[in-house]
Amino acid sequence: MKRIRTAARPAKAIAAVASLALLAGCAGSVGGDGPGSGDSAAEGFAHHASQDEIDEALADLDPVTIKFQPSSMSEKSILAPNGLDVKKAIEERSGGKITVDIVWGQAIAGYGAVDDALADGRVDLAFTLPSYTPAEYPAFDALGTAMSTLPSSPVASDLAANAAGVQAAWETPEVIAEFEDKNLVPLIPMLAAGGYSTMCSKPMTSLDDWKGKQVRVGSAAAGKQVTDLGATPVSLSFPETYEALQRGTVDCDLGQLAPNVEAGTFEVAPSIGVASDAGIARSAGAITAGKKYSELPVAYQQVIFDSMSTTFSTMMEVVIGAKAQAVEQAKDNGGSVQPFDDDVQQQMAKYAKELSDKTAEKASIPDAPKTLGTAGTEWAKSVSELGYDDKGGFASLDEWYPEDANYDKLGDELFEKVMAEHRPE
Repeated sequence: MKRIRTAARPAKAIAAVASLALLAGCAGSVGGDGPGSGDSAAEGFAHHASQDEIDEALADLDPVTIKFQPSSMSEKSILAPNGLDVKKAIEERSGGKITVDIVWGQAIAGYGAVDDALADGRVDLAFTLPSYTPAEYPAFDALGTAMSTLPSSPVASDLAANAAGVQAAWETPEVIAEFEDKNLVPLIPMLAAGGYSTMCSKPMTSLDDWKGKQVRVGSAAAGKQVTDLGATPVSLSFPETYEALQRGTVDCDLGQLAPNVEAGTFEVAPSIGVASDAGIARSAGAITAGKKYSELPVAYQQVIFDSMSTTFSTMMEVVIGAKAQAVEQAKDNGGSVQPFDDDVQQQMAKYAKELSDKTAEKASIPDAPKTLGTAGTEWAKSVSELGYDDKGGFASLDEWYPEDANYDKLGDELFEKVMAEHRPE
């Protein structure tokens, strides 16, 4: 079996001057109220400007420092590239004029408080989780719920779904307004990250297997889907999940594979269940800036915004690479990866559509599922044209997934087609 290396990004991707990372964010204080912080940089620079042209645009600006709070718990985390790549991209593109101070482990503000921290200036840029507060982000939640209606596969479908989420969020004014109403600036208004799988102590593939099981879930929408399949959703903090699985107080965890690789979940829950026709509603996130970002000179805002293409590609490299590691760890612990039976997938797909339509209607954006679906079809074609097709099945992902996978081309295309028109000017 080919061994999957740990979470370092390929050297080429790390060196890319263009980006931030997966579950990443920036928190803290922005300096620079001196004379070099005002109108001298009002015109900024073009997105495709050379580094010399960027350096010239920033020459008269005072240096600034921003605190950046990524999703990762530490620089040794499997998710650490999401933070480290952001820092590298911003600092290099700014010619060292912007210093990024990374704060690990949500030390400044947890996900429930990070919106306030962004708005009042304690945090400058952050990976946020609007899906944790659906009442405050109903339109965002509707799009996240609609993610469950898209096809699911190890690589291609995740890439297409994430690109579609970014496009659909930008195309839905109600989603953007939810950030703006909190005095926040969405830079990537939706990051769907990885698809959800079940991680169980024993295989759970049939409808009979689901009945009566205790399943830890991370969102209200996922809980409703679990209930529809006959299981009981359990609300449990992620750090408590390993012990609960070990003791048998819960049978399965339902969520992304990446954090479970880091947590060692597959030591106690090595049986992975995956969908193909439809999936589970995701706890989607976003890259969000706060009050002080808006006060920065336009050229500095552009440096940060331009890094979003690599933010996206890094996220996908980390998430999908971690899935390959998860498959390997499951096998090493006597488990396997199995698709859900057809009856489970059919019921899952039927309920996903019903829940998606209902959530969108409630949020007063009834066309959201269609918007996302159309974008998903378009990006599935782009993903294939870029050569990112699945080269095998989920069960053998650890054997065929390339160690040097790089999604910079997709990130660049997403920026050009979707994000560029929202670039600060």
